[in-house]
Amino acid sequence: MTEDPSSSQSDAHRPQEKSWLDKLIHTFSAEPKSRKELLDIIKEAADNKVVDSQSLEIIEGALDVADQQVREIMVPRPQMILVNIDDEPDVFLPKVIESGHSRFPVIGESSDDVRGILLAKDLLPLILGGTEGFCLGDMLRPATIIPESKRLNILLREFREDRYHMALVTDEYGGISGLVTIEDILEEIVGEIEDETDDDEDDSFIRKTSDSEFVVKALTPIEDFNEYFNAQLSEKEFGTIGGILMGAFGHLPGRNETITVSGFEFQVIYADNRQIHLLRMKLPGAASKE
Repeated sequence: MTEDPSSSQSDAHRPQEKSWLDKLIHTFSAEPKSRKELLDIIKEAADNKVVDSQSLEIIEGALDVADQQVREIMVPRPQMILVNIDDEPDVFLPKVIESGHSRFPVIGESSDDVRGILLAKDLLPLILGGTEGFCLGDMLRPATIIPESKRLNILLREFREDRYHMALVTDEYGGISGLVTIEDILEEIVGEIEDETDDDEDDSFIRKTSDSEFVVKALTPIEDFNEYFNAQLSEKEFGTIGGILMGAFGHLPGRNETITVSGFEFQVIYADNRQIHLLRMKLPGAASKE
């Protein structure tokens, strides 16, 4: 049988190694041997401009989520903004407004005594209609409790199927160790999601509200505060603004307590039974001009 010359010539010029497209087709026509092999093929496709870089990042993020647990991304307990079931509106409303969050765990006697989830939007009738007949307990949604070890891909599926957006996280002893939202998981896949309430990264600890007033997080590093305001607060004893104020007060201050440090007037907006969280600050000389 005579060999077809054209066929021989074609075989001679055919590349010995498979092209990226051949590899991609082969990968999806047969079960991939490993996740790395799959990712290598997709990265090669991105190098050849078939998949853009943003799509590649999303694919990588989605694959990473399958290996992560809730404990790796949750908001830790000390940073949670909580509402107490016995708080009056004039106590928790400033906290809700200043935080800019949409959901708040409501607790009873302790942080482990979770009564439910408060949605900020449910407070609109209270703001518009007054506090007569108000009962915080009547506004609560059920709280979802999950373990720290839960995998993010499973939790994301539950968020979508059960149509809830926040879960409280428990440690191995059953105590509340943090919280996680659907946005936290999505940010692991697509990157940081910012909205109109988010501050720029450089100003994440300090937000200007007027020419002379600012909202300052107690966790603001003193070095950052000094640089922002051209101040000279000492960094020898404390590392944060909250630490300096705790030392200046000499006790754990309550809401609305005020103190002046190096000319800066600080008013406590939000503090729990362990630490200060949020402050309103006036620049030196601002109070005398009012």
